[in-house]
Amino acid sequence: MDHSLFYIDGAWVPPLTPRLFPVENPATEETVVQISLGTAEDVDRAVAAACAAFPGWAATPVAERRAAVERFLTLYKDGYDEMVQAISTEMGAPVTMAREQQADTGIGHTQGFLDALDALDWEWKLPNGDTLVREPIGVVGLITPWNWPINQIALKVIPALLTGCPCVLKPSEIAPLSAMLFARMIDAAGFPPGVFNLVNGDGPEVGAALSRHADIAMMSFTGSTRAGAAVSRDAAETVKRVTLELGGKSPNLVFADCDLDTQIAASVAECMNNTGQSCDAPTRLIVERSVYDRVVDLARAAALATAVGDPAQEGPHIGPLVSQLQWTRVQALIEAGIEDGGRLIAGGPGKPEGFDTGHYARPTIFADVTPDMRLWRQEVFGPVLTITPFDTEDDAIRLANDTAYGLAAYVQTGDPARARRVARALRAGMVHLNGAPHNYGSPFGGYGQSGNGREGGLLGLEDFTEVKSVHGL
Repeated sequence: MDHSLFYIDGAWVPPLTPRLFPVENPATEETVVQISLGTAEDVDRAVAAACAAFPGWAATPVAERRAAVERFLTLYKDGYDEMVQAISTEMGAPVTMAREQQADTGIGHTQGFLDALDALDWEWKLPNGDTLVREPIGVVGLITPWNWPINQIALKVIPALLTGCPCVLKPSEIAPLSAMLFARMIDAAGFPPGVFNLVNGDGPEVGAALSRHADIAMMSFTGSTRAGAAVSRDAAETVKRVTLELGGKSPNLVFADCDLDTQIAASVAECMNNTGQSCDAPTRLIVERSVYDRVVDLARAAALATAVGDPAQEGPHIGPLVSQLQWTRVQALIEAGIEDGGRLIAGGPGKPEGFDTGHYARPTIFADVTPDMRLWRQEVFGPVLTITPFDTEDDAIRLANDTAYGLAAYVQTGDPARARRVARALRAGMVHLNGAPHNYGSPFGGYGQSGNGREGGLLGLEDFTEVKSVHGL
């Protein structure tokens, strides 16, 4: 396909002002395609198409909207291998991980929304006799990141379509291949023109134009906390709804009564997964002091056993970081860990041996990290783990909650009562006990500077709707 085109009003169209941007394979540092970066005028075209489609799509029976999404899901499954390759190429995810995790989110989240749709009440009575009616909020703008590209696209586009909201998607310009393949599948599924639109571009131009647009009723953004704040500021003038899924600095509490051999290996693997480029990664390992030295040894061994490799090759290794800019940021924070007095027990600055080409980083662990260090406070977004001791359960909870973020938290303990007690005390949108995964259909989102709103399942559908009170019906 011609990657310089945008998908607007049911057709692939050229940008109004040509402005090419190279998309790099982060493993080879070679340009694989060139896309166009859009302008505010391209956004105006897309929003106009979405606005024209809104009355008809909002009035379309839910069963017909469901059928269109089900057609898309069939096409997604048929094109699964192509999606795997697109994700692996654009952001460096190892092909095995791209197949088993990254691309799978497109199926899992879509099915999760279809299942939740049956539980969404569109009209119900209050005890006082009034009627509440749920309606689509209107045209929505969607901005998605590069680290889990299809995961975030599915979490935004699918609920918008199911609830009757035409949308304009701006995927990351760094990793647009999977989004454009997604758009091809939407086109083949036969959605009406204007219901789904895609404009590539950067945040300061296309992202800001979406956020400021008077005809967009809601913005849904996933990315950095800094960029999320910019979206909120841009959206404020038009008083539109804004939902944000932002950064994280997730704690992982390790109590002495857990299965240390199993849980420490799994905790390190979870931190390093996707080369550490996950907003909910358990990056702060907070460990009961009586087993601290043992955990440090186990974590070091797990980091040293973490293989780094070519994403085109099958296997459980991690791949490169997404870009030279991201590699530089990660290196700066590794250096900050050294400067601030963290005890480097694995990895460190620079590239792994044998990887001169590609944005590869070394799986890195710092022990004895304290809350005054930059690594405790700042999201690294790379394969970097910190370890800190605690003395009591209250101390562990205090340290876990000592962050501006609140996306996820993790608890390892053999005591079910403690697990429940600590989970309730943690200020985070999601708590994982003893390695339990996040399931499709459950809400994803956080507290504090990790954002607002929830994505996935029933709550993810509700975010795209308004509720109207009807008195006397």
